[in-house]
Amino acid sequence: MDFGAVLQTNPPASRTVQLAKLAENHGFSHVWTFDSHLLWQEPYVIYSAILAETRKVIVGPMVTNPATRDWTVTASVFATLNEMYGNRTIVGIGRGDSAVRVTNGAPTTLKTLRESIHVIRELGNSRSVEYNGSQLQFPWSRGSELDVWVAAYGPLALKLTGEVGDGFILQLADLDIAAWMIKTVRDAAEAVGRDPMSIKFCVAAPMYIGDDWEHMRDQCRWFGGMVGNHVADIVSKYGVHGDVPEALTDYIAGREGYDYNEHGRAGNSHASFVPDEIVDRFCIMGTAEQHIEKLEALKALGVDQFAGYLQHDNKEETLRVYGETVIPALSDHITAKA
Repeated sequence: MDFGAVLQTNPPASRTVQLAKLAENHGFSHVWTFDSHLLWQEPYVIYSAILAETRKVIVGPMVTNPATRDWTVTASVFATLNEMYGNRTIVGIGRGDSAVRVTNGAPTTLKTLRESIHVIRELGNSRSVEYNGSQLQFPWSRGSELDVWVAAYGPLALKLTGEVGDGFILQLADLDIAAWMIKTVRDAAEAVGRDPMSIKFCVAAPMYIGDDWEHMRDQCRWFGGMVGNHVADIVSKYGVHGDVPEALTDYIAGREGYDYNEHGRAGNSHASFVPDEIVDRFCIMGTAEQHIEKLEALKALGVDQFAGYLQHDNKEETLRVYGETVIPALSDHITAKA
C-alpha cells in the first residue's frame, strides 16, 4: 500500500513545503493538496517548490475540477512540471466543490467531467487531442506521464470512474461503503471491456495518532461536514433510500448548512450535526495499532493508497508515527537471507 499526505495550502507556502518534505522523509509516496484558489494559496505554484525540494514524492490536487481552470492549462502545468522534475505529478479531479461554490458556481456535469479527463490526460501524456474543434498537442512535451484519478460518490460518477479513470479517490474510510464503491467502479470498468484491476483505488480521510478520543473527534469532525456536501447532492438526486448505501446518506438528516469560509477547518461551526459514530467510521484515529488494523482491512478490499488529511493540531507526530510504525507494517517485507 502507498501512502499520501493531504495538505491545505495555508500561508506561508514554506510551511506546506516543509510538511511535504517531512512526509517524504517519513516514507510517504504522494503529497496531495486541496485546490481552492480563493480559500487558500494557489497550489500549482507551490508544487514547483515541493518538487524542487524533494526527491521522489509525487504531487497533485485532491481534487481539481473542470470549471475553474481551462483544461489545456491544467494539462500544460503538469506536463511542464514533469519536464522539469521527472514524471512526478498526478491529477485528482471531480465535478467541483469549494472552488466553484465559493464563486457562486455549481459542480460541472458528468459529461463535462468526462471530456475534461480525456483532454487533460491526452495532453498530459504528450499526445494530441481534439479540443473545441481543433487537434492540439504540446510541441515541447516528450515522454510526459500523467494519471488522472477521479473523486466520486454517486452511482453515475462511480460508473464514469470505472469507464475512464486511471484511479478512484474515495474521500472516506468506512469499510462497508468502500467495499460497495470499489465493486461499483470495478463492475463499470468490466462492463466496457477494461481490466477492473488496472484502476488504482485511493481512500482519503483524516489520520490522527492519539488516545484522547473526544479531542481527536473534535479535530476531525469537519471531514463529515465536507463529505456531507457531496452526500446532500446525492440525496437530492436519488433520495435517501436510493442506490447509495444508507450508511452514507442517513447521517446528513440534521445538516442545516455549510460555511465555506471554514471549509476543511478543525473546530468549524457547521459540522456539529456529524455524530461521533460517523467520525469514527469515516476517519482513521487512535493508536498506531488501531490505524494498522483499519488500513489492513482497507488493503484487503483492494485499496492501493491511503491518503491522510492533516487538517488538525498533531501533524508532525502523526507523520512520525506513520513513518516509524504504520507504513512499515503495511509494506512488503523482504529478508536479506532466505
